[in-house]
Amino acid sequence: MKIKPISANEIARSEIATVYPEPFAPLMSGRVKRKLGNHFGLTNFGVNLTTLEPGAISALMHHHSKQDEFIYVLQGTPTLRLNDTQYNLIAGDCMGVKANQELACQLVNNSAEIVVYLEIGDRSEGDEVEYPKDDLKAKLQSNGVWLFTHKDGREY
Repeated sequence: MKIKPISANEIARSEIATVYPEPFAPLMSGRVKRKLGNHFGLTNFGVNLTTLEPGAISALMHHHSKQDEFIYVLQGTPTLRLNDTQYNLIAGDCMGVKANQELACQLVNNSAEIVVYLEIGDRSEGDEVEYPKDDLKAKLQSNGVWLFTHKDGREY
């Protein structure tokens, strides 16, 4: 396999719209990811070029136990939610959220224009994700698949 530079827009959109189980999956409507890191076979961290249509969200409000997250806005004016505080971002703005800080985050496109941003995160085995506003919890399994449960431990 010959590795060479490529335009990020030439990398196919992810065929899987979301890994969230029902009833949360439909909430990701309007979000499209191009998994740039996967295209190059990266395994230690992921890089996604993500597009949010007007009204779309990046994810449910969440925070990670082991994974650091970083976003960099390329286009548009998303709203960054950090717990109960909101920040209006513009192209060129960035934010990092360190793991295990219980700082829940989410991007929301409240504008009439498309938002495009880079999201970067590591792939720490055993990472757990808390969703403070939803009856949902996730754990990254050793095979790279997320296991979703209710907060009481019942699987979805």
